[in-house]
Amino acid sequence: MRVASCVLLLFVLVAALLLQRMAIPIAILDCDLLLHGRGHKTLDRFDLDSVSDHFLLTQFGFPREFILYLVELLREALCRRTQRSRAISPEVQVLAALGFYTSGSFQTSMGDTIGISQASMSRCVSNVTRALVEKASQFITFNIDPSSREQSFQEFQRVAGFPGVLGVLDCVQVTIKAPNSEDSSYVNKKGFHSVGCQLVCNARGLLLSAETHWPGGLKDTDVLERSAVHKQLQDAEEGWLLGDSRYPLRKWLMTPVDCPESPAEFRYNLAHAATHEIVDRTFRAIQTRFRCLDGAKGYLQYSPERSSSILLACCVLHNASLQSGLDAWTLERTDPLEQPESLEQRPEDRDSQAEELRTQLIVKHFS
Repeated sequence: MRVASCVLLLFVLVAALLLQRMAIPIAILDCDLLLHGRGHKTLDRFDLDSVSDHFLLTQFGFPREFILYLVELLREALCRRTQRSRAISPEVQVLAALGFYTSGSFQTSMGDTIGISQASMSRCVSNVTRALVEKASQFITFNIDPSSREQSFQEFQRVAGFPGVLGVLDCVQVTIKAPNSEDSSYVNKKGFHSVGCQLVCNARGLLLSAETHWPGGLKDTDVLERSAVHKQLQDAEEGWLLGDSRYPLRKWLMTPVDCPESPAEFRYNLAHAATHEIVDRTFRAIQTRFRCLDGAKGYLQYSPERSSSILLACCVLHNASLQSGLDAWTLERTDPLEQPESLEQRPEDRDSQAEELRTQLIVKHFS
């Protein structure tokens, strides 16, 4: 049966090439329709109940309960996007996307596992990615109301004794293929093409903000100044983010002391580093779970826009899994942290009020 199907597919492709040479318009062929035919509403090629929990976890990166939760969460959107006479079921679409996110490729073996072609794998990833991006505001929120603020202060202070922390900030790079146009804005300081992602997370590794659409060539400080987080925190009445030495010191953004001299300044820097490390650990865990984002295993073979959407979809999945009770750092890599370059500030760019606030913080809490 499989041999006959392959022969049929080969015959149709040869016929299509001949028709193309004769300049006769032809419709785009769906490999799955050729192999499975028409007549049913959905293609339920893969039965979740027929495989073990271990198989789902190793092949798709998540336990059964979470996969079923995702299917129900995205069902309406996925059904809306598959108004075809032989549509792929939401269950198969979700599995196809998770298979890609966690492996980073449209391998034939993955398609064979759930019974769809590579072309259909690609469509499923697109559908699920768009559905997850639509849910971003539901799962990634940065609330600084009094109740949320007080909870954040308490959770962060338990980490290393640093008071008043609303979140930890970082900007990371995800490698992409070079855009078709000669656009150098995506070439980062290391010389490869990437999209920049500015992240803010809480003490538990939950993302409070994920802005994934920045060209890799932008400096971290430029990204911050143009970001929604920057606008949101300008009028913050209390509390601050923690950022590393690449960022400027502001009243709402505490950075390390460049050249600590007193014991209190050293203690401040140690507490700052131990607390800020949470955002580094969180992104390493995201890259480890979603290997499509791991530059060491290749780069995203898409436009900057689509790569940014995939990155945001993975951030949504990270938060959704954490809110469902999964451990944020179960799959964390243990790569050594890259030391950031210190920001060279001109005297006129220094914020004297922020410097005074940091000095008071050091004297009051770290002396």
